[in-house]
Amino acid sequence: MSSRIMNVSSRETTHTVSHFILLGFPSHPRMQLLYFGLFSVAYTLTLMGNTAIVCAVRWDRRLHTPMYILLGNFSLLEICYVTTTVPNMLANFLSTSKSISFVSCFAQFYFFFSFGCDEGFYLCIMAFDRYLAICCPLHYPRIMTKQLCTGLIVFGWSCGFILFLTPVILISQLPYCGPNVINHFVCDPVPLMMLSCSEDTTTQFIYSTFNAVFMIGPFLFILCSYALVILAVLRMPSAASKRKAFSTCASHLAVVILFFGSVMVMYVSPGSEHPVEMQKLVTLFYSVITPLCNPLIYSLRNKEMKAALKKVCGTEGRVNKIQMRAKFHISNATYLNKT
Repeated sequence: MSSRIMNVSSRETTHTVSHFILLGFPSHPRMQLLYFGLFSVAYTLTLMGNTAIVCAVRWDRRLHTPMYILLGNFSLLEICYVTTTVPNMLANFLSTSKSISFVSCFAQFYFFFSFGCDEGFYLCIMAFDRYLAICCPLHYPRIMTKQLCTGLIVFGWSCGFILFLTPVILISQLPYCGPNVINHFVCDPVPLMMLSCSEDTTTQFIYSTFNAVFMIGPFLFILCSYALVILAVLRMPSAASKRKAFSTCASHLAVVILFFGSVMVMYVSPGSEHPVEMQKLVTLFYSVITPLCNPLIYSLRNKEMKAALKKVCGTEGRVNKIQMRAKFHISNATYLNKT
């Protein structure tokens, strides 16, 4: 206890922290270049995959339904989410200082967790949409109107930005006057609170409660929605209808498990001691790997989405041109033979 008091007092004699050092993945410079290459490829593929889905939903009129409009917004949210961390992480791989200013660190913290919170709410909204479509198919067009769909989209985008103001303000007001090295690749709240000169149990409690409510709550809502959906699907008389419903739900559930599973390991109980390397790997999983996998999960199991993506990528257009040219040459050959 006395050593703790002496440590705090020695910290308070030092200057106020103006920047932090994000260690990221310390290794040999050659390994840093390898990491840079790998994450650059992952980031590029993530942007391409999610942008393709956004464009497909925007340009293909067959996808102008609530389910695909929500999916398009979710993909756009994924682009924003991954962009809050990966570009800075790539810059750090090539940097020797690896520093980030105090304001930039908390800005990254705010946007990263706001977009992450929005993802949780969007997964809830998408689960609610599937519940209405499968459990209440006759009333679905009357309930899921254009106005309700627009309201849900605005709600999904704005909730995280409103809710995460409180923890960001509380943690940013803690005194930082000592070590400024964060053994992470992102400005994570748990390491930030550990760097504070004073141990504020109130802030830690509020942050833990906030995480528990806004992560476990949406997750339970999604599980309840899909429990009702599965019961409704099992009562369907047609095997084809069952397969189609299960195919749509399986894609969504896979994304839910990937996202919420890794997030809850890290943040529902931040007081628990996770090894530093495990913290990095889990954070890497839900911040980089999951956004990379989501376009594949949603497109590979959906025929309408695959058709729209082919159209966006120009595959369908090239095939049509080849077929038209073939027909033209055949008709010319037939005409010449007749003459």
